[in-house]
Amino acid sequence: MPVLPGAEPYRHEGGEVGVLLCHGFTGSPQSLRPWAEYLAGRGLTVSLPLLPGHGTRWEDLQVTGWQDWYAEVERELRALRERCTDVFVFGLSMGGALTLRLAAKHGDEVRGIVLVNPANKVHGLAAHALPLARHLVPSTKGIASDIALEGSVEIGYDRVPLHAAHSMRRFFQRLDRELPQVTQPLLLLHSPQDHVVPPADSARILGQVSSTDVTETLLEQSYHVATLDHDADRIFEESYAFIGRLAPSVGKEGTATGG
Repeated sequence: MPVLPGAEPYRHEGGEVGVLLCHGFTGSPQSLRPWAEYLAGRGLTVSLPLLPGHGTRWEDLQVTGWQDWYAEVERELRALRERCTDVFVFGLSMGGALTLRLAAKHGDEVRGIVLVNPANKVHGLAAHALPLARHLVPSTKGIASDIALEGSVEIGYDRVPLHAAHSMRRFFQRLDRELPQVTQPLLLLHSPQDHVVPPADSARILGQVSSTDVTETLLEQSYHVATLDHDADRIFEESYAFIGRLAPSVGKEGTATGG
């Protein structure tokens, strides 16, 4: 299937500091594209892959699982590690969960992580119904475009395939056991008004990771897809400052060039 216009992956060859960005469940690289371009414009090497089953039609996501999504971002991390001295991983929603697993599994290969409205639990009745419901109903209502900013739209599916949602739930359960292995510096930005992922998920993550260098920022003006919302510039600026603090060569003349 052809990729939806605007949902294509994005890569930029920049300096020796790299950033891997992970988009969310049923979404696409479009939700993180402005963030990726902001970082590329400041000389960083950037990779924003399209997760398997995403960016085409929801039926394609139905036949994939968390192992496929994680394998894709892990491949991109390895590619960045081959050419960069420092690599950071950023993630939105389920992409935040993928980010956390990369940090847990790859240790010092990940210099720091940035999470925006990260998901790590399927809540309510849906969690208990998924194992059976996925065999009876192929999909349910979509979750894309939870954005406060008028006119801003996320390219994402209008249906959630339940086999894939069940796989995501299993992934979250596995990740819960791995969160204590996360030790990297962490910047967490989340929206008090989020109609997809409750703030409780951010609290659970902060309560379980072993990171000691932790910064938490509230995005008061945005909903779930905050990277396309009122607080987008704040996310971009704070994440770049976070990189600059941990990789001091960033922003210095002659060390982080590219365009």
